[in-house]
Amino acid sequence: MLKRLSKNKRGVSVVISTVILTTTVMVTVLITAFCATNILNYTLAENEYAASKQFMLTTGLQIDDVAWTVGRTQTTTYSSKFGHVRLQTLALNYSMQTHSASGWETVLSNVTTGMVLFNIPIDDYNIDNHYFERLLPTSQNGSFLQEGPAATVSHVFVHELLPANNESYLRIAIVPSIRVLNSSIAGPNQSTSTSYCKFFLPTLERSSGNPYLSQSVTMVGGEITKIIRNGIDQVNITVSFPSGFDSTFFNFDKLVETKSLPADSVVEFYIGNVIVSLGLV
Repeated sequence: MLKRLSKNKRGVSVVISTVILTTTVMVTVLITAFCATNILNYTLAENEYAASKQFMLTTGLQIDDVAWTVGRTQTTTYSSKFGHVRLQTLALNYSMQTHSASGWETVLSNVTTGMVLFNIPIDDYNIDNHYFERLLPTSQNGSFLQEGPAATVSHVFVHELLPANNESYLRIAIVPSIRVLNSSIAGPNQSTSTSYCKFFLPTLERSSGNPYLSQSVTMVGGEITKIIRNGIDQVNITVSFPSGFDSTFFNFDKLVETKSLPADSVVEFYIGNVIVSLGLV
């Protein structure tokens, strides 16, 4: 009896060892698979982030092609597993004043524009809180007032600011800015000249139509507003933030920009409305 009992104990011991070994192997495999899946998803999200930056940069540059031609249409497509695109309709307010011999005049008050956001949840991919990278303008000039014929009419940047507008995303943003062009035209006798200063601001507005059935952003050129003032020596532009995104998100160098001009300059303001449609909303 003792011998048989001893043999049975050894048999039970072998079974228990086998169960423990099998369980250990299964747990190890599951942990390895979980870690491998997380690494794979993070790598995919990282690649998507890099592709999304290029997509948003391309879209930001296309605003200049659309804003100044009524009816012109541009569509940019993207592929995303983790992020999504949305239009923040109330992003910025621009107010513009001119100064002449008769004093200050408010030419445009609270010109509202939206901004396009590519949002990546930080659970899928993140860099670091307060991370900021400016993609456009390439000169890294943080002013909302950009000068010269090659100047951009939008800022494109990456900002991870947690939380922003009560949400936690790594965001790539397209924000309309203002381009300034200066010129001088000689008079009939070539002894005098008139200075011209032109300001170009696109505004982004949500389309009222149905979204496209693909991951895309479509922009259509709408109405263009032109305002002219004569005898101007200064222009003052102020930006404010009507939505939950404040100045810390946009990271402009200044909130008020003043441009001094030669006496009796002619100032022209151009506001180009851009209608934005988003796919898969």
